[in-house]
Amino acid sequence: MSVLHQSTTDLSFGSSTETNTDATILIGKKDILKQMALQMALPTFDEVVIDGMLEAGTTSTTFLPGHKISLCQLPDSVTRNNHPLSVHKITNFVESSFTNKGTTQIKVGGVKYPGPIASAVAKAFPLYNRKTHTKGTGASTAILTCLDDNLKPLDCPSQDASAQGVRLACRLMDSTPEEMTTAAFSDECRKIAEEFKDTVSMTEIVGEDLAKRGYGGIWGVGKAAECPPRLVIMEYNPSSLSSQETVALVGKGIVYDTGGLSLKSKDGMSGMKHDMGGAAGMIGAFLAAVRLGVGRKIKLLLCLAENAIGPKAFRNDDILSMYSGKTVEVNNCDAEGRLVLGDGVAHATKHFDCDLVVDMATLTGAQLVATGKKHAGILANSLELEQRAINAGLFSGDLVYPLVYAPELLNEEFESKVADMKNSVKDRGNAQSSCAGHFIESHLAENYDGGFLHVDMAGPGSKDQRGTGYGVGLVLSLLEARGFS
Repeated sequence: MSVLHQSTTDLSFGSSTETNTDATILIGKKDILKQMALQMALPTFDEVVIDGMLEAGTTSTTFLPGHKISLCQLPDSVTRNNHPLSVHKITNFVESSFTNKGTTQIKVGGVKYPGPIASAVAKAFPLYNRKTHTKGTGASTAILTCLDDNLKPLDCPSQDASAQGVRLACRLMDSTPEEMTTAAFSDECRKIAEEFKDTVSMTEIVGEDLAKRGYGGIWGVGKAAECPPRLVIMEYNPSSLSSQETVALVGKGIVYDTGGLSLKSKDGMSGMKHDMGGAAGMIGAFLAAVRLGVGRKIKLLLCLAENAIGPKAFRNDDILSMYSGKTVEVNNCDAEGRLVLGDGVAHATKHFDCDLVVDMATLTGAQLVATGKKHAGILANSLELEQRAINAGLFSGDLVYPLVYAPELLNEEFESKVADMKNSVKDRGNAQSSCAGHFIESHLAENYDGGFLHVDMAGPGSKDQRGTGYGVGLVLSLLEARGFS
């Protein structure tokens, strides 16, 4: 196996003067961007030069002796379905303006809450790299400073924690399936549990024990793989509570998806290492929440499996007995994510006294048609929760948009003559992303009366063959973490 090379860019937070950096990237709306540029007070970088750069375009760069300066203008206004600072543009600006050598100061002005900005910048610095030679790059450092409307620096802890969560999620998604097996993913979780052993505990149910204990969804999907499936369960109990709400986070962790016996095409299968993006986002958010000392109990359930082919593979026409007690007739082995998540939400609502269950998954290609590549599709069992999720998306920059919620109209898509339901719809033209969410919802414990939020992030989970770390900020905002509320 080739040697893993981590990114050579160190990302840190705080402030630095231009005299000890090699480059500066200033990002903000036009007026505050000019103030930030004037504040640098560098020789030959006067108001005339700055005005010329601002008029030259969205991004403009000048070179002073020993120093590169880039001015990146954010739009003065955005529509109601976008973050106020258009954080996707911040990621793009950093990617295009950063020089992979020396030290670069990145300053973002007009910031009210620093967490989402740190998340956006972190997405520009993925950790995973297996290239043996990377032309024109070397050790480099990026220092991020978030400034408020008065150009006063904002706190660093929320920035550091959210960025670590995002970069962890991206690294897990970008790792090869040969490396990031269900066991390797579990090891990543165990490291977190050991680091925060005073507040975090971890248990797991592995391999045939899943079958013996009734987790037919996870076991059925993953039993053909060399590395066995597992349900990882982590609990965070803070030393003090600021909210009585207990939240269960359930992540789809299909470490590789061949489609099973409903085999994908060669083009459709490439990139399916990202099919664990929901679990990656959830563990990244969990890590950040623990680091920030979020004051509410969190239960994390990661449904880890490889949807492989082989003599033990589950088949179309098999009937799986789920942990909810319900039976599912398989009519599509490539609709496997909802099967593992069904067991996950059943466990969460049977064993924990939860007020809110959030599942997150790269679940359906139809989500991209419904809400696009930047907005996840959400399914919420109450209007209040739907609005809470929309607000969290706008706040964090991990944008969401609601799908149709109508189980009484859509559950008939799963009608089976021989089981309680099938796992895939009859009519792929009938709100299939909503249907997939309702399938998962149907496996909640019958006596559960709390909130249910399904997040389908198939579109925003990946960009340009890389994982984006989507979901870390969204969950932190839902949890009202520091820097996100």
